[in-house]
This record gives sequence, structure tokens and C-alpha cells, in this order.
Amino acid sequence: MIENPQLKLAREYVQWTGENVFLTGKAGTGKTTFLHHLKSRCSKRMIVVAPTGVAAMNAGGVTIHSFFQMPFGPLIPTVSNPMDSQGQAITRKFSRTKINIIKGLDLLVIDEISMVRADLLDGIDAVLRQYKEHHRPFGGVQLLMIGDLQQLAPVIKKEDWAILSPYYDTGFFFSSLALQQARFVGIELQHIYRQSDAVFIDLLNRVRENRMDAQTCQRLDQRCRPDYVPADGEGVITLTTHNAQAQRINEAKLAGLPGRVRAFKAEVGGDFAEYLYPTESDLRLKVGAQVMFVKNDAALEKRYYNGKIGTLKGFEDDLVLVQCPEEDEVIAVGPVSWENTRYDLNEETREIQQEVAGTFTQVPLKLAWAITIHKSQGLTFDRVIIDAAAAFAHGQVYVALSRCRTLEGLVLSTRIGSQAVKSHSDVLSFTRGIENNQPGPQQLALAKHHYQQALLLDLFDFKVFHWPMIRMIKRVREQAAALPENPVSWFEDLDRNVRDHISDIAGKFHVQIMAMSADETIDLETHEALQARVRKGSEYFTEKIRDLLLGPMNDLVVEADNKAVRKSVEEVADQLMDRIQLKLACLEACVTGFSVKTYLKVKAEAAIDTRRTGKKKASGAREKAVAVAHPALYEALKVWRQKKASQENVAPNTILTLKVILRLANQVPGTRTQLKRVRGVGKKTLDRIGDDLLAILSQHG
Repeated sequence: MIENPQLKLAREYVQWTGENVFLTGKAGTGKTTFLHHLKSRCSKRMIVVAPTGVAAMNAGGVTIHSFFQMPFGPLIPTVSNPMDSQGQAITRKFSRTKINIIKGLDLLVIDEISMVRADLLDGIDAVLRQYKEHHRPFGGVQLLMIGDLQQLAPVIKKEDWAILSPYYDTGFFFSSLALQQARFVGIELQHIYRQSDAVFIDLLNRVRENRMDAQTCQRLDQRCRPDYVPADGEGVITLTTHNAQAQRINEAKLAGLPGRVRAFKAEVGGDFAEYLYPTESDLRLKVGAQVMFVKNDAALEKRYYNGKIGTLKGFEDDLVLVQCPEEDEVIAVGPVSWENTRYDLNEETREIQQEVAGTFTQVPLKLAWAITIHKSQGLTFDRVIIDAAAAFAHGQVYVALSRCRTLEGLVLSTRIGSQAVKSHSDVLSFTRGIENNQPGPQQLALAKHHYQQALLLDLFDFKVFHWPMIRMIKRVREQAAALPENPVSWFEDLDRNVRDHISDIAGKFHVQIMAMSADETIDLETHEALQARVRKGSEYFTEKIRDLLLGPMNDLVVEADNKAVRKSVEEVADQLMDRIQLKLACLEACVTGFSVKTYLKVKAEAAIDTRRTGKKKASGAREKAVAVAHPALYEALKVWRQKKASQENVAPNTILTLKVILRLANQVPGTRTQLKRVRGVGKKTLDRIGDDLLAILSQHG
């Protein structure tokens, strides 16, 4: 692709800033090509999603609904999680792999954003906040939204809009509540690759922006030929507004040809839903049929491309012979495969990768006397008949006209009046704002600087420990009655140490970072004084976190007879441990200096690997969240209790509770009288197991 300033600007914004980007442009400006180049060159961890199966296949990604497990109905936005149209909270059960993909995600690319409803974008926001940063729009994940709002719009039924209208000004993506909280830049691609005729480009722009004057209508009228019937082999395709209309034309044309029908049955393997089929699974063809290739040729010769039209000349075994206009050589094509992919994590590299979920194998052709305007999006034709008098959707006429390379290759079967051009005032206003606020090199440089600064401040932000610690203290207080002793003081001491030796110091460190990075013209990755400060700070906080947090938390064991209570406290402890390990990985990576690329990579991988793995240490080798005067005695009593419970086939806490064991280990009574004074040891307990307890106590006295 020819380099142009907007493409370079978009690539730089995506790669080197954290800004959300809306990449737009007229039909044929290379948006899809940009996406395919980005996928192979961007170092950020990314996934690509699209609103429809066809769009997802074209973009080399997956559908929004499949990845984020969204229902197809309207989503009512709420503070925490969207609800369906019946007011029920949306529940999703994501696999551990998908959760890890989201946790490690830097960049989310949404192709054909013009077709994404506002509520669907808010649904994406809810999922990303759940597994990333809850307080930031889209969980802090950078968005790249690609599409043209003057083309196809989101499909919203009247009954769905009745549900959504109290929450949204429009159904378009830019009305998303989450997006309105997020900053984003709009970059409009200017260079049109599909058309080169200035007159035709001007005509398309006037239709696109609903500025059809008398001269524009006159030029379109000159292309109106209601009785035009193309000769066989000319490669002219008709674009219609409705699928039934296109189907009728194709079936009638096929039936009118002499000879027998040859049927080709597709082979479908694995997970490949019917709505993703790029052509018919039962493809019926005849010699003389006008066909269109529906896939790019993978061979070096590149004999065909998606949208190329020709005439079927014959069959040779499993091969179909196609003759394209103005080409001497016949193309022989056999079955090829499409892959339905899903995102997975590479176990060794921990990188996001796409794996094959299913395949669809078929001859890459479809009947092409007619096709719907909707299905033509993204395709380019040399000769087109457009029947758009019944245009019913925003952008349909513009999409249809812009499929053709030249004005001369375009024929209108019916006159297109201004009433057939559907536009939306809010769209025009939004796109006008994008056009008038294009960022330039200075804004890009500033965005790069702010991104580097934000990542540095994030590196030394230890507020991530605060809320898990507060939740842990609160949980322990709530469950105190079921724990051996109230361990709140242990966790409060831990919290105090973190605040005194980590959080408070970090506050002063933030002031220094801000002062040293105040000059917006400097590159923070090469600023030696700042890098030296970062290295020193990384060493200091790494040591403090290891000593004051990681050590105690790693050795912590929560004791409780009630499994539900123990699990409840361990759950919040694990959440804190996740934050500790993630922060340590980032700090350790910056001990030798800070770079954006390394920081993002380490942070993403650490987000995946934060869960503790392997067997836990034996409880005796781990620190308790309560004071035990005689740990060995405490463990001996627990071992005896477990053995006794197994012999009697009862729960251990029916023999003796952990609270009583803790008191025994602290007081160490030596006689039956002293033993009886221990709270929780009654006469029945003394008669039943008093001798056993005194025997163990005497061994550790």
C-alpha cells in the first residue's frame, strides 16, 4: 500500500500511545488493508472482533458475540453489568483461557464499528472492566475502532429501540456510555484507492454526505438505463437492497441456462456455524453461469480475488473452469478451505494466538448475477447494475455506488432520487466533528509522552494493594466468629506496614516522576536522569514488597473448621496475592530501565500467571494469621484431632474446635484441673478425651 500521512499517523497512535482511535474514511481508502498490516506488525497483545460473521471472516477475527458471549437482544446498561431486555443480569461463564486472554489484552480492534450498537459496546466495556481495571472505561484496554459511519448502520428493531431509547441518544456506537467517558482521537483516511476519477469521487462524496444537488442527480440520471440487459460474459453484477430479490435473480438466471446442474457439497469440520458460510454449502452450478470468486487466491499467481467475476466454462473432475472478462487464460479452481478461528494462549510463549476451531471446504464461487448491497461491502467491481430504489437503510445507496471503480462501469436500473439516500443528522454531526479535529504530529508527540508518563506512574502505583487489603480485613471481621482467634490485628499490621513503607514513599516518588517528566518534548525512554531514578525506585520497592507483603502472604495459612469461611478468606487473600505478583514482575523488569514495549509485555504475561500454582506448603511450615505460643504443639494437636476423627468417622471439629486447640497451644495446661479451666473444654470433653490431650501436652510442656 502507498504510504500516506493518515495511515502512518494511525499506526503510530495505535503502537506508541494509549489513546483510543476511531479510524474512518470513505469507501476504498484502505481501512481493511491497514488492519491486516497492523495484525502482522503491532507488538501489542491484540484481538480483532467484528459485529457479523462475514465481517469477522474478512477481518481475520471473531464475532463480538462469540468472544464476549453476548446475547443478541438489547442490553440495558447498569452500573456494574448490563441486563437483558427482561431486566435480568447478563451472566457469563468464561473459560480460564479466555479470562487470561482478556487479562493480558493491550489492544481491542473492532472492525465495521458503524454496525455496532451503543449497548453492545457498553456490554464489551462491562466484560473488560470485570477482568481488567474496573475503574477505567473498557478496563484500560486501548480500542481501535475501524469503520465508516456513512456506510451500513447497526440493525435495531423498533421494539428494541423502545427498550434502549431511555438510555441512549442514538443507536450508533458513539452514543455508548462507556465511550463518552473515554477519550479517543478520530483519524480520517483521505486517499481513495478504489476510484481515481475526480468527478466520480466528488459524486460519491455528495451522496455520502447527503448533499445531492441538481447536478449530482443529473449525473446519476445519465447512468439510469432501466432496459439494460448485459450480454453474457460481460461480468456485470446487480446489487439489490433485499436478499430475496438477489436470490430470485440468480435462481431465474440459472434455470434459464441449458444443460444439467452440477452440485458441489461442502465439507464442514469442527466448529463452523452456518451463518459464517462464505458460500452455499450445497453449491449448484451450470456451464454458462455468472459466478464470483469469494476468496483470494493463496497461490503465488494470484489468479483471482474476492469479488472477481467470470463465466463458468466447464468442469474437469472436481475443478471448475472460469473465464473472466478481458482475460485469455481460463482459471481452473477446486475446493479450498476457510478457517473459523478462536483466540487461545500459547502455553510456552504466553502470547495470544489464533487456532483453528473449524473448517469449511468448498469451491470458492457463488452465483453472481446479483448480490445484496450488504454482502457487497468491502468488495470492488468493474461493472455494476444498481437497483437501489427500495433503499431502506442508512448508507445503502452510498455503499452500492462506491463498489464500482468508475462512473462509466455503473448502470442504474431505476432512478435514484434524494429520497433514496438515507442519512442521520447525528451521524453527520459526529463525522463533521471528526473531520474538523484531525490530530497532527504535535498531538501525536504529546500523546506518546503522556502514555510513557502514565505507564511510569502506573509502575509505581501501589493503590492496587489498598482495596484488596481493605476487603480482606472486612472479610476477616465478618467471619471472626468462625476463625480460631480474631486475626484482624495481623492483617491490620500488614496494611500499616504497606502504607508506611510502600504507599507513603510512593506518593513522594510520584511527585519526583512528574517533575522529571514535566518537559513534554522529551522521550522518557531515553531520559537518563529519569531512568536512573526508575532503576533505583524499582530496586527499593521490589525489596520492600518482597519483605513486607510477599513473604507474609506467601506463608499465610487461613485456619477454620468451616470450609466456606476458610474459602471466603482465602479468596480475598488470593486477590491480593495476584496484585503483589503482578506488581513485582513489572518492577523487576524495570530494575535495568523502563521501556514501553518491555513493560507492556511483562505486565500482560504477569496478569496471566498471577495465580499460585503447585502444592501448598505443609501448614506447619506456614505462618498463621494469629499468634501461637507453641506452634509444634498446635500442629501435634491438629494431627491427633484428624486421626481421632477418622477413627470415629466424624468431622474433626466435633472432636475439638480449632479455637480450643489454639488456646491449648497457648496456655499448655499440665493437669486435669488446669485443662478444665480452658474455655471450651467442658466436663464431657474432659471425660472423653482429657487423658489423650494431657498426654500430648506433656510431650510439649
